[in-house]
Amino acid sequence: LAGHSMGGYGTWDLLGRAPQKIAAAVPICGGGDPALAARFKDVPLFAFHGDKDSEVPVAATRDMIAALKRAGGHPKATYFPGVDHVSWPLVYDDPAVYRWMFAQKKN
Repeated sequence: LAGHSMGGYGTWDLLGRAPQKIAAAVPICGGGDPALAARFKDVPLFAFHGDKDSEVPVAATRDMIAALKRAGGHPKATYFPGVDHVSWPLVYDDPAVYRWMFAQKKN
């Protein structure tokens, strides 16, 4: 599961609704409800956000990552220095992201 901006919000939302159906998630420049983090703490997650994003504050991702860690999850996150809301090319053009995603498995 992956999405950018509103798709990033959708990624976080779907994680809260149906974590049992998701093998891995890559939310980009989105945010969600930290109160739901415990529901998907065991889903492998790699979040991305530009630290100069003026459309979706980077705090939206930072808050979700912090909530997952408090819930016992082990999320990964990359914050791109000096990058605004258009950070998705840095993610989707990186073969390492796909390798990470497809290395995840549902039991």
